[in-house]
Amino acid sequence: MARTRPWTLHKPGPLTQRDDRLWTVDDLVPGLPGATRRMTVMKRLDGSLLFYNAIPVDDATLDQLRALGTPAQLIVPNQFHALDAAAFAHRLGLTAHAPLVALPVLAERLTCQPITTLPLDASLRVFAVEGFSTHEVVLVFGATLLVADLLTNAPHAGGLAGLIMRAVGFSGPSPKLPGPVRMRVGRDLKAVAALMNQLASLDGVTRIIPSHGTIIEGDAAAALRAVSATLS
Repeated sequence: MARTRPWTLHKPGPLTQRDDRLWTVDDLVPGLPGATRRMTVMKRLDGSLLFYNAIPVDDATLDQLRALGTPAQLIVPNQFHALDAAAFAHRLGLTAHAPLVALPVLAERLTCQPITTLPLDASLRVFAVEGFSTHEVVLVFGATLLVADLLTNAPHAGGLAGLIMRAVGFSGPSPKLPGPVRMRVGRDLKAVAALMNQLASLDGVTRIIPSHGTIIEGDAAAALRAVSATLS
């Protein structure tokens, strides 16, 4: 049986507002020096909170979250982004949603509903990366695209950790689909490229919040098309 990780604070940063009804918390990836991860919090039209990824935070930040709205749902975008999902969902009383293919993998740690059961509203659109074996869930919330591993935007860094990230292909001067992700979950890169181009064509999307790396502000469509072109 898979062991459930208890509520464990690593090195989370502050709750930071990124847009109307949109906040993030950044952290380091436990056990992977030099890598960062990000949780995004969305306030839905009914006043409830939807979380994309799960990062345990301190009590003061929990109080801030509860002051924003009623914590309601957690999206686990793929099975590799579930490290703290069970503890987080339990602590905040959330209903978890994940891709259908991830449910058997997650079942011993966390009861998840299929992503198709997530209630939608006018500000939220859901897409599946069917070119990935994980069928990763990506979201469009207002003007923002949220992705897990579909692309990263991690600049090269110094030190041993930065050298390792550069050597394995996770960092770079511009957004990318890292080589390790392609090899691990990429089953149809043409389909991945087609989805990126579809997302680039959506009206009003100006920001990309990746789970790993720097937030992309401004020409989100150009960033998506540039990464898509590397997959052809």
